[in-house]
Amino acid sequence: MSSVSKYFSGLFTGIGSLLGGMAVTWKELWTKKVTQQYPENRDTLVISDRFRAELTMPHDENNEHACTACGICEMNCPNGTITVNFKMIETEDGKKKKVLDTYKWDLGMCTFCNLCVLTCPSNAIKFENTFENAVFTRSKLVQQLNHEGSQMREKKKVERPAAPVAPKAPSAEVKAEAPVAVAEIKAEAPVVTPEVKAEQPLAAVLAAVKESKAETPVEEPEVKAEEATKDSEATAETTEK
Repeated sequence: MSSVSKYFSGLFTGIGSLLGGMAVTWKELWTKKVTQQYPENRDTLVISDRFRAELTMPHDENNEHACTACGICEMNCPNGTITVNFKMIETEDGKKKKVLDTYKWDLGMCTFCNLCVLTCPSNAIKFENTFENAVFTRSKLVQQLNHEGSQMREKKKVERPAAPVAPKAPSAEVKAEAPVAVAEIKAEAPVVTPEVKAEQPLAAVLAAVKESKAETPVEEPEVKAEEATKDSEATAETTEK
């Protein structure tokens, strides 16, 4: 009985999925068609700006580009589709400088990952949405992005205006005079104060010493004489007894 129930459950499941697929087909049969009639519709064809199809190096009207031949894009390319060749030149001031010689890109090996564009420090390359790149020979897929006779665009030096300098001469004179006055005061202080401080304690000490010497010799003999007379009288009384 279990095998019969499994058979019918599988049958009904298959019929349900078939009906679901037929419903989707019937619905799409009556929807508006979106098929692009290429290449007849080239004039009206709209390609997204984010679509990556061809790597380019923009040049200005002076046939100058922004590539510095640093080689960062070549190092970050996972497939090795970029080859940067440079050469050394001597500038007017006698310094050596590295400039771009040839910049080659292999369209047939590119994965359009956009890592070269993201890592470029000078924004010298970018992807365009031109997708009609079909050729009959593989060698034509290798493209040189820099134009013949092109040069690197020199960065314009922005001259900053000099900041106005505030006059500081009066303040400097005041600061220069202030230490002189302080120095004079400090120099005079040790000359005057030590004499006053030295004279006052010496005079007081000498006066106190003179008073003590004048008083003590007068009082001590009288006390000693009285004590001597008392002792003699006491001895005389003891002898008489």
